[in-house]
Amino acid sequence: MDRPHRLAQYFAQLMHESGDFRYDREIWGPTPAQQRYDTRTDLGNTPENDGDGFRYRGCTGMQFTGKDNYRQFRNWCRAAGLSCPDFVKDPDAVNTDPWEGLVPLFYWDTRDLNRWADEGDCETVTRKINGGKNGLSDRFDRLARISLVLLGYRADNVLQFQADQRLQVDGDVGPKTRAAMHTALVALTPGEAARPEVKAAPVTEEKPVPVPVTPPSLDAPWWKSKEVITPSVIGGGASLVTAIGGIPWQNLLLILVAFGGIAGFLYWRKNADRKAVAKQVEGMA
Repeated sequence: MDRPHRLAQYFAQLMHESGDFRYDREIWGPTPAQQRYDTRTDLGNTPENDGDGFRYRGCTGMQFTGKDNYRQFRNWCRAAGLSCPDFVKDPDAVNTDPWEGLVPLFYWDTRDLNRWADEGDCETVTRKINGGKNGLSDRFDRLARISLVLLGYRADNVLQFQADQRLQVDGDVGPKTRAAMHTALVALTPGEAARPEVKAAPVTEEKPVPVPVTPPSLDAPWWKSKEVITPSVIGGGASLVTAIGGIPWQNLLLILVAFGGIAGFLYWRKNADRKAVAKQVEGMA
């Protein structure tokens, strides 16, 4: 952790996981997903519904989860000669000083995350911590802001960094800008760039991902579903047939009922006016 490019990756992940250090304990519903943690034997929890999910829920800034992680952290501390509590027997002790600050370092060390930080590979670091890529865009954003500060810029001054690096000055922290930031951070440590373990950050063109079609909510009545009542007639130049074809059948039904109601009211009003006029004429006669 004595190299700026590693610190940038470390704090980007830690700040995302902890919500800018506001949370050191998982908010427990429990949600259906959290209930399944009770029997996650792959995390060291027992196969019985005995409360392991809650007992070994995500804690500290890294939000590490599962009985195995608590056991590994205990063993890691003792191997380092530290007199620590038995975190398996007393899981809440991980959120006390100094253990709370050591957990993220333990996790980073035992997963060999410096290897990927040395390559500027935030995506792989995210997968090693999260198990997937949840919150990747937020982690990218935090990495960029931290990198700019470590490089002597304001956290929001991407434009100046891009201009100094002769990149396209658009304010978008894409893969090329992140790669340039990583290279600049590595250069802050004398001789670091010459190490064979340190490689250039991966530069991959980010292709636009098509927006998936979201089905109507299964939990809410269809008339309250945002996906249903929002018309699919966005953008100019669409023909009437195309527009109608893009509207869900529930919307069409509502439109037809509305038009039918309006037509019926107008017909009734016209007949009422006709009868009123005829009655006036008869009275005059």
